[in-house]
Amino acid sequence: MSFLEYRLKTVPTGAAKILHVNWPLVVLLTAIASVGFLMLYSVAGGRLEVWAEPQIKRFILGLGVMFFVGFVPIWFWRNLAGLAYGLSIMLLVAVEFFGSVGMGAQRWIELGPIRLQPSELAKITLVMLLAAYYDWLDIRKTSRPVWVMIPVAIILLPTVLVLGQPDLGTALLLMFGGAVVMFCAGVSWYYFGAVAALLGGAITAVISSRGTDWQLLKDYQYRRIDTFLDPSSDPLGAGYHISQAKIALGSGGWAGRGFMQGTQSRLNFLPEKHTDFIFTTLAEEFGFVGAFSLLILYTLVLAFCISSAIQNKDRFASLVTLGIAATFFFYFAINMLMVMGLAPVVGVPLPLVSYGGSSMLVLMAAFGLIQSAHIHRPR
Repeated sequence: MSFLEYRLKTVPTGAAKILHVNWPLVVLLTAIASVGFLMLYSVAGGRLEVWAEPQIKRFILGLGVMFFVGFVPIWFWRNLAGLAYGLSIMLLVAVEFFGSVGMGAQRWIELGPIRLQPSELAKITLVMLLAAYYDWLDIRKTSRPVWVMIPVAIILLPTVLVLGQPDLGTALLLMFGGAVVMFCAGVSWYYFGAVAALLGGAITAVISSRGTDWQLLKDYQYRRIDTFLDPSSDPLGAGYHISQAKIALGSGGWAGRGFMQGTQSRLNFLPEKHTDFIFTTLAEEFGFVGAFSLLILYTLVLAFCISSAIQNKDRFASLVTLGIAATFFFYFAINMLMVMGLAPVVGVPLPLVSYGGSSMLVLMAAFGLIQSAHIHRPR
């Protein structure tokens, strides 16, 4: 029996696919999105139509996208990986010439009634292409330098384009997600150690060069670093966002001020309260209990994804599941670290909770890939 015949005889077909959906994952994603609906309703002062209602509609559409992608065989998406990656690169290049500007950054492109952020799409297509590459590559060649350079180039191309927008947060997600796929594929940890050493050396050089004739950064860039390390040094300027976020986080205490009782968000002290800083609103209104509960939901999503990947005998399906799960992890981890002042403010929204269209739909499509890998895994 050929491998294709084995697959056809051991994966569900037709209506039977609905029975093999990873339903716990669907429930968890709905629960996380519902937290977002609740917080968007709160920050809008008890009005659905401002942010919550459009977000609910997007999530319902996203569920449809997830099931559509999930019911298509995973090997179809593997064969489409190169085309999808190429399309995302073309869109990133198009942003450079035709992109619309918002909040000082050129990250979006208008496609009729749709306002698309191509960098969101690139996060997923990058993982798809890397997974397809390692599915094709002989496992004995995984750590050979010539075969390591190819995925590195695949990662760097969209990363450089995104950095030019500029969008440091998404660039970090691209690099981290790609690195995880390489690591899970079996690339030697020596390469990662070398990269870590280079980064450490670069950071040391940047800090040591300050005030010298060979200073590596501009003075204003060093002031940004100072503000990150001590936001109180400029509380009304560059440190305003983090200072207000810390006030909101601290005032929530153990159980929070109560639903729609957060002073930081209601009195508009908190910046970007419906997007990047929505986690601080949750922490202020529901306290440590509410914030930790959301973190548990995120962790459970990761657990189900990793469990599905481990059980999957298809290399592409397993790698794409782990890559998307890693990207999802870095998504919420960077946002939470950012709003707590433990990482620089880089403009990364809280997945499925922050208000946003491109992020929501692309993320649901990504979970559709995970569902496809789960539904069509060889049994």
